[in-house]
Amino acid sequence: MPNTTTQTDEDFMRAAIEQARKGDQTPGAGEVGCVMVRDGQIVASGFNEAEMRHDPTAHAEIVTLRKWGQQTKTKDFSGCTLYVTLQPCSMCAAACIWAKINRIVFGATRGDVHSMYFDARHVNATDLIADAFKRDIEIVGGILANECSAFYYKPGETPPDKEQENR
Repeated sequence: MPNTTTQTDEDFMRAAIEQARKGDQTPGAGEVGCVMVRDGQIVASGFNEAEMRHDPTAHAEIVTLRKWGQQTKTKDFSGCTLYVTLQPCSMCAAACIWAKINRIVFGATRGDVHSMYFDARHVNATDLIADAFKRDIEIVGGILANECSAFYYKPGETPPDKEQENR
């Protein structure tokens, strides 16, 4: 699939940024925001709830996928685009394949933020999935990257040890 970017991508990414703000302001939640779009409408949204729910799988993308699945009573999300403020980890990227998401659009990339936000072995899951599943899913990165990366520690910064889970 060819990579395409539209003005609408920026509009929906701003909605994901709003979810990140909500997560940042919610005790026990995290600052990754996500919205799911189908037919030009936001149909589900979420932010990282892993610590709040004591659930390591409750990343913003998974929370959003679960909400849409509960609403639609299906696990086939064909025709949907997922907008997320941070490049998806391997778990979330694989979940999008299983859900048959057509597009993933993300803001901050691995290069924009501290490595602690990604897999300990530094696997670039979106590159792998973009290559292996290029006929099934389109992945677009870097949309409003500066605005999205404002929520996260930057490369070279030293986050507190208690916040570094993926060392």
